Amino acid sequence: MSRTPARSLPPLRETVRAHGLSASKALGQNFLFDEQLLDRIAALPGDLDGATVFEVGPGPGGLTRALLRAGARVIAVERDHRCLPLLAELNEAFDGRLTVIEGDAMTVDPDALAGGPYHIVANLPYNVGTALFTRWLEPAEWPPRWQSLTLMFQQEVAERIVAPVGTNAYGRLAILAQWRAEAKIAMKVHRSAFTPPPKVMSAIVRILPGKEPEGVDPALLSRLTEKGFGQRRKMLRQSLKSIPGAVEALEAIGIDPTRRAETVGVDEWVALARLLKC
Repeated sequence: MSRTPARSLPPLRETVRAHGLSASKALGQNFLFDEQLLDRIAALPGDLDGATVFEVGPGPGGLTRALLRAGARVIAVERDHRCLPLLAELNEAFDGRLTVIEGDAMTVDPDALAGGPYHIVANLPYNVGTALFTRWLEPAEWPPRWQSLTLMFQQEVAERIVAPVGTNAYGRLAILAQWRAEAKIAMKVHRSAFTPPPKVMSAIVRILPGKEPEGVDPALLSRLTEKGFGQRRKMLRQSLKSIPGAVEALEAIGIDPTRRAETVGVDEWVALARLLKC
């Protein structure tokens, strides 16, 4: 498959200027114009030549261009109608390999759209990033249809995703990301790379599906961690008391119910969910 566009494109910065487009603070937009950086991000999932990629919030299409240059077929969901003309130009330039859906990513089913295995690559809007991320981690079917997640977050959120037990950053996101998948920070992106520059640094997390422990209900594990970390300074016997049998199950597997959620390792949360399912 060709890795070059059917016709040349002007630099993205020029295209954005020609369309009179500016980043929307309400939509959490910050544009990336550095093509070398964008190509490095598009390379993180591995070889995308002929692969399908699902992208959320492409904006004017900087990362989209890089994914298309890498040979991918891209399905992009964009709610900002101002960006649609720029994305339409990309579809023409790359031989129709870009499908753009105008709408809210929270209402879209990427499994149905992709029609087969796919990768998710996105500079996630801050206002929906965590909600989308947890949704992608919670399917009952595992391994999931997605083959990898390559997602840009605020660095603080990225560190929470890869955090080990006992650290201040460790919490629900870490457990959901680590109990049946491998998560690592693949790249850090300085705030100066964006237009306009955000107030915080960013980082890209890469997640690959791993082996799923047997006998665990993902929805139950999600509920346990939601309760456990909802009031993280409380003892487990308080934070989990609304879940029938949870406190008794803690004692049955040797977890002191006076411990707090951030001291409980991923394997222990998994063991708790497994026992409660029985």
